Amino acid sequence: MVVWEEYVSDETMGTIAPIIVYWIYAGVNQFLSPSLDKYRLHTLDEENEKNVIPITTVVKGVLLQQLLQILITQLGFFITSYTEETSRPTVQPSVLIQILQILIAMFIFDTCQYFVHRYMHHNKFLYRHVHSHHHRLVVPYAVGALYNHPVEVISDMLGGAAAFFGSGMTPRTSVWLFCLITVKAVDDHSGLRLPGNLFHVLFKNNGAYHDVHHQVNGVKYNYSQPFFTFWDRVMGTYMPYNVMKRPGGGLEVRMMKKRS
Repeated sequence: MVVWEEYVSDETMGTIAPIIVYWIYAGVNQFLSPSLDKYRLHTLDEENEKNVIPITTVVKGVLLQQLLQILITQLGFFITSYTEETSRPTVQPSVLIQILQILIAMFIFDTCQYFVHRYMHHNKFLYRHVHSHHHRLVVPYAVGALYNHPVEVISDMLGGAAAFFGSGMTPRTSVWLFCLITVKAVDDHSGLRLPGNLFHVLFKNNGAYHDVHHQVNGVKYNYSQPFFTFWDRVMGTYMPYNVMKRPGGGLEVRMMKKRS
């Protein structure tokens, strides 16, 4: 039993929970970021100078994407689900099975993200008219993690659907998966490298790793997101880096080889 069981369906919770989690986690990061300069990967001056759009535009873009996610997800559930009269109760598997399903789903989602993301960069039309919206934030920050062109909502949701169906998880388990994906995406774009951050301990693919991709000379590297570095290493798009102390305070990410 879960806390929302008596109030909303697992499908509805899987739709709204990641949005709630997004604004809580992103909001806290965004609020604290200016006061955590020694843990920032870029200065506030860099953020203001290099990013070509204001934060108000970013927030509006994220809200639009989340609205589209709600509409598309609910339409999908309406089309694919049985009516209450004919549906059977879902049997929730053991915790160990759910963990295995989440790990499988993470890899499937990473696979989809890598190849779609890379294609978005290599197709000039798609990059110019679609994916370049996300790269308007040369210096990423938390609330901009999901700032994308609306078209990318579809590709992201297809990756989520592949992870859901490919892992065989239940809608209830998917709530935890999609919340994890959301929090990880926010953390990877937060621009912060906080000591003790479990995402940095558990994953080589983290905020510094993705920061390389947002740098002008790094856009052809480190496509993998949000969990593993596997596909970058296999496909030859891995860019090693060092996190150095920035003169004057803070941190910076330096690529270890020149752009080819």
